This record gives sequence, structure tokens and C-alpha cells, in this order.
Amino acid sequence: VEAGEIILAAGAVATPQLLMLSGIGPSDHLKEHGIPTVRNSPGVGQNLRDHPLFLVTWYTKPEVVLDHLSSRTQLTLRYTANGSSLNNDMIVYYNVATNERPERGGKRASPHGIGATLALNLAKGKGELTLNSPDYRVQPYIDYNYLEEEEDRRRVRDGIRMLVGLEEHPQLKKLVQSRKSPLDSDLESDDNLNAWMRRDVTTGHHISGTAKMGPHDDEMAVVNQFGMVYGVDGLRVADASIMPDCIRANTNVTVMV
Repeated sequence: VEAGEIILAAGAVATPQLLMLSGIGPSDHLKEHGIPTVRNSPGVGQNLRDHPLFLVTWYTKPEVVLDHLSSRTQLTLRYTANGSSLNNDMIVYYNVATNERPERGGKRASPHGIGATLALNLAKGKGELTLNSPDYRVQPYIDYNYLEEEEDRRRVRDGIRMLVGLEEHPQLKKLVQSRKSPLDSDLESDDNLNAWMRRDVTTGHHISGTAKMGPHDDEMAVVNQFGMVYGVDGLRVADASIMPDCIRANTNVTVMV
């Protein structure tokens, strides 16, 4: 390569995949796929962070007009969960809820009501990304590891119950006919609600941290404060994979900066 350095900016999924395919990653995992180790870097693909999302939905009354194509509220509520040591670790935003998720572009989904999305903005749990194959055309395996930490489950349970309680507010009662999800049976116990959360959870599409930045003495750190890959000359990473943790906001502006 006729350049002073190579800048890898493939994103928090493809960057760790490409690093491992190039021999930079956990040596035992590379050996499993017959990839010679160039640099044993245990943190590549580890520390996967995201914003797990949970949707509480209601059917609205017939007279309520739902415009699912208009601009939605970007943020309704930002708060710190009770008993949490992490400030502003939760957010809520409302939107029009649809009956289906179209599998192909160009198909309009029909609105049936409104939804409140609860986001766990600072999860304690971490996931991982590993190789399925030494072939770059084969997608890597992603384990989000959502809700494995009890503190994450507790904060989400409290948030879901708070949102359900809001349906008794006079202003929301004007709009809501009945709740679609979660069902009353899902709210009867922590175990039931945990099961609903595991079924309902979805990604916030904010994967980060899979090639994290950190000091040289942190064996899980992949890059230094300048994004330079430890142990490899002339290789820099510039995407969300180098974030040590998920930020408490949408990740796009941070990545562009």
C-alpha cells in the first residue's frame, strides 16, 4: 500500500470482522478458523455495546388520526432510573405503531395505534462478535447478550411499568382504546415481564465498542487514544467500534465527528 497508513472505517460490525480475518484478534479464535495470528488482541469483537429497545403499544380510539409519515418526536423523556448509579441511563420517545414490519421497500405499513419506545441507554451487559468463517463473504455471528445483567432487567422492568401506568393519565386516556403489548399477564410478575422483555427486545442499531480504545496496559483495548491499532504499524480505526462504551445518544454524529 503506497500510503503512510491505512484507515479502517468499516463500522462496528465489519471492522472487527476484517481485523480478525487479517490475523488481528483473539489468537485462540483465529486458530479455530485457520487464520495465522499477526497480533493477539483479545478485545477484537468483544465489548459489544448497543441501545436495547422495548416497545409498549396501544390501540387508539377510532376518531384519533394517525399520521405515520409525519416527523416523529425525537425524544420525549430522558431520565435516570431509580437506584441507578448511571445518570441519564434511560430514554423514552413516542411514535405511531404499525401492524407489521414490511419485508420489502416501497410497501407502506398500516398504523394501528401509538407506541412508547423505552431505550436502555447505558446497559451494563456486553455482547460479542465472532467469526462464522474465514470467508469475508460470510456474515459474522453477533451475540448482543441483552438482559443478562439483573440491573439491566430491573431498570427496564421499572421503565415498562412506568409507561404502562401513564395510560391512566387523562391526556393519554383521550387517545387510547386498549393496550396491545405487553399484556396484563406479562405484567403479573417479574419473571413474566422478563420473558416478555426477552421476546420483545430489539436493537437500537447503535453497535459500538467492538475494537475499543483504551490504555496500553488494558489487554482488551484494541486501539490507543489516536485510533492506532496496538502492535500493528500504520493501521488506524475510525468508526464506532473504538468507543469504550455506548454513548447516551444516537451514535451517528459522534461517528461523523
